[in-house]
Amino acid sequence: MDKLEIRGGRRLDGEVIISGAKNAALPILAGALLADAPVILKKVPHLRDVTTTVKLLRRMGVDVVFHDGVRLEIDPRGIAEFLAPYELVKTMRASILVLGPLLARFGWADVSLPGGCAIGARPVDLHVAGLRAMGADISIEQGYIRARASRLKGTRIVLDTVSVTGTENLLMAAVLARGETVIENAAREPEITDLANFLVAMGARIEGAGTDTIHVDGVDALSGTEYTVLPDRIEGGTYLVAGAITGGTVRINQTCPEHLDAVLAKLDEAGADLTIGEDWIALDMAGRRPRAVDLSTAPYPAFPTDMQAQFCALNAIGEGAGTVTETIFENRFMHAQELQRMGADLTVKGNTAVTRGVDELKGAPVMATDLRASASLVLAGLAASGVTIVDRIYHIDRGYECIEEKLSQLGADIRRIPG
Repeated sequence: MDKLEIRGGRRLDGEVIISGAKNAALPILAGALLADAPVILKKVPHLRDVTTTVKLLRRMGVDVVFHDGVRLEIDPRGIAEFLAPYELVKTMRASILVLGPLLARFGWADVSLPGGCAIGARPVDLHVAGLRAMGADISIEQGYIRARASRLKGTRIVLDTVSVTGTENLLMAAVLARGETVIENAAREPEITDLANFLVAMGARIEGAGTDTIHVDGVDALSGTEYTVLPDRIEGGTYLVAGAITGGTVRINQTCPEHLDAVLAKLDEAGADLTIGEDWIALDMAGRRPRAVDLSTAPYPAFPTDMQAQFCALNAIGEGAGTVTETIFENRFMHAQELQRMGADLTVKGNTAVTRGVDELKGAPVMATDLRASASLVLAGLAASGVTIVDRIYHIDRGYECIEEKLSQLGADIRRIPG
C-alpha cells in the first residue's frame, strides 16, 4: 500500500492547473446511461472513484474508451445488466447515482447500498422516497436497493434535508419521466448545475438548477453529446490552503473563482493577499504565518464541508485560536488525532474543533482515514519540520489527481513510496 513521504518546511511557489471536478464527473458518468447514443466527456479526472465508476459501467455492458488520455467516450447502447454489485460499490457512495438513470431509462435497477468514507450517516431514504413518489416499486433486500418501474411519472418532491446525491439522482430520474417533476429543497452546489447542463446538452428540459427549486419537463429520449466537466473547487481550495499554510505564493489556473467565494473569504481572514481573474486565483502570503479563523460548514454557497479538514490544518499553525464547526457530517474530525501526533493543540468538543495555533508542527507518521482528512495531513506535512509519512493514501487517490506531482510543481519535497 503506497504512502506519501513529505519533507516539510518549504515555502510553495508556482502555478498549478485544476482538474475536472470529481463530484461533477461521477454523476455525469452515471447520467450518460440515459443517452441513446455515445457521449464524449472532457476533463474527466484520473481518480480512483472514476476508475471504479468506469468498471461499474463496463460491468453493465457499457462501452467505455479513453481517447488520448483526455477524452472519455461512453456508449451505453450495449448495456445488458442493470446491477451495481457490492464488490464494486462498497468503497464509493456515489455508486447510488446509477439508480435513477437505470430506473428511468430501463425500468430496472439493483443497486448495492453504497459505501465510501466513514465520515457519518448518509442514508438513501431520500432517494428511495423520491423515486417511490414517481411511481417506482422499491424494496431493500440483502443489502440491495431493488427498483422497478414501467415509466416514472412526474410529481412534486420535497426533500426532507438538503442532499447533493439525492438531488442528482432524482434529477436524472425526472428527465425521462412522464410529465413535470418539481424538486423542492434541492441542493444548490455547482456540481448539480453542471449535471443539469450536461443533461440539457443531451436534450433534457430543466430549469432552476443551482436554486432550491428545480423544474423538469420529462422527455421521451436523450441523445449523445460532447461535454466538458467543470473544474474541481475543492482541489482548487486545497492548493490555495497549501500556499497559505507554507507562507507561499500559489496561483491556480483553469478554475471557477465564483465557486470558491466562501473559501476565499476565510483565506482573506487568514491574512492571504488574493488576486482573482476570470479563470484563475493567485494567493500570496509573503512568508507570513496565517491567522487562525473561525468557520462553520453548511450547504452551498456557504463554507463547504469538504474544505473543513484543510482549514483545521491551517488553524493548527495559525496565529491565535480558531474554531471549526461541522454541521453536515457527524463524524468528520478523524484527522484531529493525527494532527495532534504532529504537535497540533487541537480539541474536539461535539461537532466543533478548537485549535490554538502552535509555532511549528513536527513531522510524524500519520494515517489517512478519509479523503479530505488525508488532504489535511498532507498540508500539515508541508508546513511541518522534518519528515511526515502519510499512510493509506488510497483515500487521497479517490479525489486528487496526481497530488504529489502537482505539489512538486509548486516546490514541495514530496514523493510516493511503496508501503
